[in-house]
Amino acid sequence: MNKTELLLEEFLPYKLSYLTNLISDDLSKLYTDQFGIAHTEWRVMAVLGVSSGVSAGHVAKKTAMDKVAVSRAINNMIKNDLIERQFSSEDKRRSELMLSTKGQDVYNNIVPLVLEYENNILSILDEKERASLANILKKLTGYIKE
Repeated sequence: MNKTELLLEEFLPYKLSYLTNLISDDLSKLYTDQFGIAHTEWRVMAVLGVSSGVSAGHVAKKTAMDKVAVSRAINNMIKNDLIERQFSSEDKRRSELMLSTKGQDVYNNIVPLVLEYENNILSILDEKERASLANILKKLTGYIKE
């Protein structure tokens, strides 16, 4: 099918972005009100929760956020004692980020909430639909990253 007119509500990038924004805004209610964590800060925290000692560049890559947003989130989280920054023993120019004790506690409290949220969203899909969704997302991501 060859399209010649842009129908925004049927345009895949728009639909994906719209859904992502709806989910992100709804999900952020779980951690913003209770823990004072902004959406960008949660993304940084989620990466550091599974990959301690990584650079800001690594966080930016894993979250697909621009480096300025990542840097802002990191600086705010350092100020709020949620993460710590140390310089690499191999390369003093490279800093390594990790959750502080306070940050780890916050992370441990948020993870069950976001996992329950994910389960609730996915509960409207049957197993075949879940597998298809995972496969479609993997294919689209792979195509974009090529």
